[in-house]
Amino acid sequence: MGTPSKTTGLIAAAVSFISFGTSGAFVKPLLEAGWSPTAAVTARALTAGLVLLPFVLWSLRGRWHLLWHARWAVLGMGLVGVAVTQVLYFAAIQRIPVATALLIEFLAPLLLVGFTWAVSRKTPAPVVLVGSVLAVGGLVLVIGPGAIQAVDPIGLAAAFGAAIGCAVYFVIAARPNNGLPPVALAGAGLLLAAPVLALVGALGLLPFTAAFDDLVLFDTRTAWWVPLLVVAVVGTALAYASGITASGILGSRLASFIGLLEVVSASLFAWLLLGEELSPLQLFGGVLILAGIASVRAEREKVEPVVPAAVG
Repeated sequence: MGTPSKTTGLIAAAVSFISFGTSGAFVKPLLEAGWSPTAAVTARALTAGLVLLPFVLWSLRGRWHLLWHARWAVLGMGLVGVAVTQVLYFAAIQRIPVATALLIEFLAPLLLVGFTWAVSRKTPAPVVLVGSVLAVGGLVLVIGPGAIQAVDPIGLAAAFGAAIGCAVYFVIAARPNNGLPPVALAGAGLLLAAPVLALVGALGLLPFTAAFDDLVLFDTRTAWWVPLLVVAVVGTALAYASGITASGILGSRLASFIGLLEVVSASLFAWLLLGEELSPLQLFGGVLILAGIASVRAEREKVEPVVPAAVG
């Protein structure tokens, strides 16, 4: 059976960060209409999981043992990669600016580089270190230099926890997971995360409110379920399934760096769909992120020729 090409992985990664980037533009009308962030992400995860369910069933085709063999990956993806990451992120933005929380959460690639460095006790290649600096510098410019400021320590801790959860997501997605198809891992993880998130809301740990009246979407009144369905199908189901596929092909490090382009994608969609200003500084930040990704990929291309192109 042939190994998927790096081009396939890059395409899957692009689909993922573009899909994730649409979320903000379609979630914002829900939040403005009275949905709490926790309620919105719970509905998003549940709907996305149900959308993926037919694909999960088709990909398994009766091989239910694959779910059991990959149970720790499914638990990790659902509880940590989705639920814990989302809960900690929303807990963070209740105490610190959204820009600061985003900046910290998207430090996940650096956490992966640092973890590998600590475990292997081998200094990363210079291109990886240069790529890390370029990517983080670009991230700061895209999100906004104002994200760097002294803020509530509990909020900072929650955001850092979200960054760890994000890093765990990439690690789990990059592992073979005992032959479990990527779409099955994504769908099972989302369906597991939804009740956990609902429980967090039911216990009052985070605000949990929803509104079912018509809302304004791009200056047009529409039913509440329209933006929810778009963000569930495109910004969640497609995004997670393609992201897990990309990580399995490219590895957690490269996939996580490419994932930084989500903030660029989100800014572009906010500009195109919501009319929010996109500054030249943000565009330059996107260029720096691309340069950082290129550096990290250059290191992978240097060491990967020893890996067989196919397995029997």
